[in-house]
This record gives sequence, structure tokens and C-alpha cells, in this order.
Amino acid sequence: MTHPSTPAAFAEHLLSLEGQTAVVTGASQGIGLAIAETLAAAGADIVGVSYDMPQGDSDVRTAVEAHGRTFTPITADFADRDAVTALAADLAERGVDILVNNGGTIRRIPAAQHPDADFDHVMDVNLRTAFVLAREIGATMIERGHGRIINTASMLSFQGGINVPGYTSSKSAIAGLTRALANEWAQHGVNVNAVAPGYVATANTHDLRQDPERSKAILDRIPAGRWAEASDIAGAVLFLCSRAADYVHGVVLPVDGGWLAR
Repeated sequence: MTHPSTPAAFAEHLLSLEGQTAVVTGASQGIGLAIAETLAAAGADIVGVSYDMPQGDSDVRTAVEAHGRTFTPITADFADRDAVTALAADLAERGVDILVNNGGTIRRIPAAQHPDADFDHVMDVNLRTAFVLAREIGATMIERGHGRIINTASMLSFQGGINVPGYTSSKSAIAGLTRALANEWAQHGVNVNAVAPGYVATANTHDLRQDPERSKAILDRIPAGRWAEASDIAGAVLFLCSRAADYVHGVVLPVDGGWLAR
């Protein structure tokens, strides 16, 4: 690595994504939107994928284009296996430098009543889609000798959770998939890592935040004393996408305000 002449320039160089193309799934809102905006601010053009992604104006398009980067919207249903296969083939032809597998879903039903259909739906959206996209795009990264894949794991990659057996299973598997791909692809210049968000103030946690007892119990355990913002997660993703993480492979990085340390 060639070091710029000043510390400030070196720091900027380490985090710059200038000239790169990043695919962010689940990009229409929440954590995905924050990731897309942060990577655009670092210089990347963004391909945003979501099941409800508008083709015209959208919050994520506005956020990306405000940084002078291009935004390409793609609508895809991650529960539709044929659609995911077609999406993966399309993206593999675009010369993708960064893949952020952020799209996901959750079903909150006690395990004893958890329907097969709900379990299968969550596994398809959260796990199978991440694998298929990583496999097809990762193959092109291997050919070029560089690339970054960032998966979105969870605190439930480490813990069991309550009433979310499908989600916990999928996120535990994401941690294993991250390590498996890193073992095979690190030698080819492809970094595969994951972030594990703690409790983030997004739509997924709305019900928890509206429950006074559950919200208090959660906050009492977080040393930082607050719910995460989506931007907290995006900052960790930027690090893993950047040159600063050149020697980081197979890591599941908790971004949890100290939850696991407690």
C-alpha cells in the first residue's frame, strides 16, 4: 500500500471507496439506507436492492445522489427463489466491488406454534439469498482478485432469542457462512466478514421499543445506555469495506453498545 504524505490524507485514503460499485440489499430503509448513504459518502456508486424499492424518487436515491454518486434501484422478492437466481446473475455481470447482504425479515411466533411456512420464509430471505448472491458475485471477485462481502448477522448469531426460532437459526447460519466463505476466498483477495447489530431503532424493533418493560430491560443491559442508530451500523460496514480492513477475514463484528460484554 502506498501511503499518502499526511496523516489526514492517509486516513482519507484508507476509508475511500472512490471508483467502486457497491450492492446493498434491503437498501430502501433503516440500516440498509444508512449503509448505502455512508458508502456513497465514501465514494462508491450504489446499486440498491429491495422488495419495495421505488424506481423513481426515494429516500435512498436522494441520500446517495446528494454525495454525487450514481444510484441504481432494483426491485426483487427474496422469498422468490427464481427471482433471486435472476438477480444474482444480473449483479454478477455488473463488476461489483462490494456486496452488503443486509436484506432480511423476521417472524415473531413462539417455537411451539411456529409454522413451517414462516420458518422457511425467513431462512430463504435471510440465509439462502445471502448465499446465492455471495456465490455468484463472489465468483467474479475471485476472478478479479479483489472484493468485499459484508453479511448482516445479529446478536442472535450468539444468543437464542425469544419467539424467533427461524430468525435465530438464519442469523446463526449467517455467522457460519461468513467464516466458511472467508476460509475459501481470503487467499483470492476477497474479504468476507459480517456485522452483528445490537438493538437498533428501526421498524424491526418497533414493537420492542413500544413495550415499556421489554425496552427498559434491554436498555438496562446495554452499557452505552441507548438503542443504536442505523448510522452506528453503517460506520462498521464502511470499515469492513475499506482498505483499513485489508487483513480482516471471517470476522462477525458486534456493534451492540457493549451488550455482549455485559
